[in-house]
Amino acid sequence: MHAPLASSSTEVSSAGFGWIAIIRIGLVQASVGALVMLATTVLNRVMVVELGLLAAIPAGLVAWHYAVQLGRPLWGHASDKGKNRTRWIIGGVAVLAAGGLLATQATILLATSFVPGFALAVLAYTLIGAGVGAGGTSALALLASGVAPQRRAAAAAVTWIMMVAGIVASAITVGALIEPFSFERLLVVASGLALAMVTLTVLATFRLERQAGRFGNAAKDSAAPDFRAALSEIWHEPAARRFTIFIFVSMIAFSMQDLILEPFAGLVFGLAPGESTQLGGQHQGGILLGMIITGIGGSAFSGRRPDGLRIWVVGGCVASALALGALGLAAINGPPWPLGINVFVLGLGNGVFAVAAIGAMMGLAGAGENTREGVRMGVWGASQAIAFGLGGLTGAVGVDLARKVLGDDGAAFQLVFGIEAAAFLLAAVLAVRATGAAALRADAKTHSREVFA
Repeated sequence: MHAPLASSSTEVSSAGFGWIAIIRIGLVQASVGALVMLATTVLNRVMVVELGLLAAIPAGLVAWHYAVQLGRPLWGHASDKGKNRTRWIIGGVAVLAAGGLLATQATILLATSFVPGFALAVLAYTLIGAGVGAGGTSALALLASGVAPQRRAAAAAVTWIMMVAGIVASAITVGALIEPFSFERLLVVASGLALAMVTLTVLATFRLERQAGRFGNAAKDSAAPDFRAALSEIWHEPAARRFTIFIFVSMIAFSMQDLILEPFAGLVFGLAPGESTQLGGQHQGGILLGMIITGIGGSAFSGRRPDGLRIWVVGGCVASALALGALGLAAINGPPWPLGINVFVLGLGNGVFAVAAIGAMMGLAGAGENTREGVRMGVWGASQAIAFGLGGLTGAVGVDLARKVLGDDGAAFQLVFGIEAAAFLLAAVLAVRATGAAALRADAKTHSREVFA
């Protein structure tokens, strides 16, 4: 890809993480996913349907939490230099949990006092963004620097599958526990979720970092470069730039339905809060299955050729576009359209695309000439965060505007789903070059097929 990812003389100084340690990092990812789910699905639905607010309001709050994550490169760089990623992981998840509780209280306050409630919500989503950025970036950097090159893609698949499993489990559980719905019950469930996820993170990371190997630039004795030099190195790598653009466009497409899927289920199909939350769980279940399929099948393809994951990335994007086209039909037909199956298939395509892209990202993370994994994962995390914020906000604002102009909920959702499908098709085109063999070998001093092993 860029610099060699496997070199017997400099890269490996210990065995690195085994599968148990990788699963423990996956538990951290699951905790992050479960806590974020509360803010981006449950509270989003409550604000739009139960409180009758414009979809742009929760979308703006979620976009703000992504904007805060522009600090990911700084947090990643700090964990590179501090040589203690565990405290960043635990601290980040704790801040995220606190933000989730404040966001729940802010949502309840919005029902009676909009201005104080909104002010509290801004603070809450600031904490959520900081927690995700600091904890999530450090966890992925620890994974990238502590796992042998031949395991990186598989390790990424395992941890992200566990993250989605955490989202699915929490969505189904929270959806069941908040019925019959009341604000008091919502606050109790949110408090239990926060306490459980912070506890799980502390247990999962206990004495974990000492098991890490030293691979990529973590194996070098030289200090990590300063922040500006690290960013400059990454920006001047053409392959890294192309991959960043692909991540940006694909993640906009990936996130456009996030904030409108549950309101869509409530407004067009008449689903109750618990039912629409469980629908979100079906979407995440599809993502989980897509990741498992790609984690198994993609490893076989990538072991034979460096661009073996390209067909999975492109195929996932196209499948997602087709499923969104079907959701557009559902929007104008309503019941008895098989909404659950449609959403599950959308998740399946999303999962296939996502895990293949993550495999490439993990390979790139340790490929810098001087930069360490933390800052590189931070840069791609920031790009992803910007895209998620823009995508979610675009979807929500688009629905608000379309509902006002068209005067029909179904037609409004159909239009937005169609735009999202087009974005996925554009991402498929970009993926051909971003994940192709030529791109993967650009600027590389040594070419290794272990990148995607």
